[in-house]
Parts: sequence; structure tokens; C-alpha cells
Amino acid sequence: MNIFIRILYVGMTLLILLITACTSDSKKEESKTAEASIEQIVKRGEYLVNSIGCDDCHSPKAFGPRGPEIISELRFSGYTAGKELPKINKGELQNWALFSHDLTAAVGPWGVSFAGNISSDETGIGLWTEEQFIKAIRFGKFKGMDGARQLLPPMPWPVYRNMTDEDLKAIFAYLKTTKPVRNIVPAPIAMNEIKD
Repeated sequence: MNIFIRILYVGMTLLILLITACTSDSKKEESKTAEASIEQIVKRGEYLVNSIGCDDCHSPKAFGPRGPEIISELRFSGYTAGKELPKINKGELQNWALFSHDLTAAVGPWGVSFAGNISSDETGIGLWTEEQFIKAIRFGKFKGMDGARQLLPPMPWPVYRNMTDEDLKAIFAYLKTTKPVRNIVPAPIAMNEIKD
């Protein structure tokens, strides 16, 4: 009987070791699959961000030989805090919308709006949840918060809201991997607050 118990004990130990090894290998494979899936989602987000033109408004630019060129160290940081706007002739705004030279600010009948910081910094979307990002795009809500003001022109959220949840999640995943750029974008300026 004593030998039987020893054989049973050795057998059980081997079985436990075998199960542990198989489970460990399985977990490693699941982890690799999850990492590959996340990488694919981020790549899809990068493709979408580059395709739909997020840089056009959200990245400061300098004029180079080919016109406006993105300032790479400021990519996705929005309108640069502290930068002065050129003089605005309110009389022209009844029939026009105008952009700043780097396209990060716009002025029109709604007043002045500034492109937001969508870098991964906490002054951008670094502290946002995926749900906030989707709400901002789907419903045009500032910072994706209930009760917040609407996103202002020229942000084309009424077009982007038609994107799938998967695409919006991919865009958010990619933006969260971008270089954080600290920049607190100024608040919009209402039409009656614009100085001539």
C-alpha cells in the first residue's frame, strides 16, 4: 500500500507539472495573440488618422519649400498655447470662415475655435477613456463629457460619427501611442468677444 501511495503521489505530481506547463504555454500563446491583435488595431488607427487628415488641423505647421509642413515634435498638439492670432476683421466673417496660416485655428460666424491637443499627453487625450473619445466623435461633445459644449467648426465630427466603433477604437488606440506633447489649448472665443 505504501508503494501504491508513492506511485500515486509521483503520478499526481507529474500530472500537475504537465498541466502547469501546458497552461503556461497556452497563456504565452494567448498573450502573443493579444499583443499581435493590439498591434494590428494600432496600425489600423494609424492608417485611419493619416487617411482622414487629423494632422491637417491638429498638428502645427511651418512653411517649407512645399508649403505647410508638420512640425514633428508638435504633432497632434493642436493650436499652440500663447500664440497670438492675427487681427480679425469681424465684418468679413458674415460670409467667410478663415484659417490661421498653420490651420490650427479657425474663425467664422461661431467665433474663434482652436484645434485640440490629441496627443497622448495628459493635456491632450492622455487621461481620456475610450468611451469619452467615442462620445466626442459620435455626439460632438467637448472631451466626450455629458453636458459639455459642442465641438466647434471646422471639426468634421458629423462626418466622422459615421465611422464604426472598431475604427474609432483603433484611432483612439493609435493616438494613445503617440508622443505626448504638453500644450493647453486656449478656450474658444465667442463672436462678441473678438477684438477688432
